[in-house]
Amino acid sequence: MVKIIDLRSDTQTRPTEEMYQAMINAPLGDEQNEEDPTVMELQKMAAEILGKEDALFTASGTMGNLVALMVHTSPGESVLMEEETHIMRCETGGLAVVAGLMLKTVPGELGCPKLDLLEKAIIGEGRLFATSSLICLENTHNAAGGTCISVEQMNAIAEIAKKHNLKIHVDGARIFNAAIALGIEPAHLVQKADSVQFCLSKSLGCPYGSMLVGTKEFIAKARKKRQILGGGMRQGGVMAAAGIIALDKMIDRLSEDHENARILADGLLEVGMQIDMRTIQTNLVFFEVPTHLVEATELVRKMKDKNVLIGKPSGNRIRVVTHKDISRDDVIFTIESLKEILK
Repeated sequence: MVKIIDLRSDTQTRPTEEMYQAMINAPLGDEQNEEDPTVMELQKMAAEILGKEDALFTASGTMGNLVALMVHTSPGESVLMEEETHIMRCETGGLAVVAGLMLKTVPGELGCPKLDLLEKAIIGEGRLFATSSLICLENTHNAAGGTCISVEQMNAIAEIAKKHNLKIHVDGARIFNAAIALGIEPAHLVQKADSVQFCLSKSLGCPYGSMLVGTKEFIAKARKKRQILGGGMRQGGVMAAAGIIALDKMIDRLSEDHENARILADGLLEVGMQIDMRTIQTNLVFFEVPTHLVEATELVRKMKDKNVLIGKPSGNRIRVVTHKDISRDDVIFTIESLKEILK
């Protein structure tokens, strides 16, 4: 059987054999009634790893983010975020459609909102105004190239939030990639955040789900908001079991993905692709395809012919992502395939 090297996203991962076995053997109960022991164990682990009081298992990162927005805000208020944040670009406007919020975006630098512009964008109290109540951050930041927001940047944003009585929510879909890249404990990285969402189904290799963490009071409210979105589960432990394995076994190995991404980026540069190397911090690599070499859509097609799947172009820009199912040999094969195409 021919191997397909799938670099389109870390959502393309398959569960490990240990995850499959854990899913088969998971103790189960009614999660909606808080009786599923496997879900409860996963939630306890997630809260402890990120230094928060409690956690909630959700169907997806999009659901976790929307639940957080619904808890932290009231309809008619405004939420602030960097202008290319995933919540703004890729979550189908749920903050407006469901949560009734107005969005204010702020230009960023490598995914972190510029602090002076962030503070200027805050809308104060007033009967005519959509008063700001929440700052949303994305760490790592997908569209910026998998870049990290540091502890120092988090602290500076927290000072602004405190000054203006705002909450902070972190879309930490790949928060463990950020922690590994920065060389710090995940809990330290999100200490100043009021809530954090992270995905089990991206870098951690699970087939399903995300976690939302915060205070006990926050999670109690989040459970009710999740129910509004149809997110209550019955025997959710079947899916949560893989998450337990992920939190126990899949975090430390993320450095391998980062190393492979760096090798892949170096190889892309070598064959003539254009990359802002400041963005090569974790497992995402964005590159521009020079039109004098090959059309971006043609490159995707020719790579597919070599059994290598890469991201759909946005203009001439393409994303590739390393993950647990991409080996060092796969990266080398990808680079050699590019060289053959561009001869």
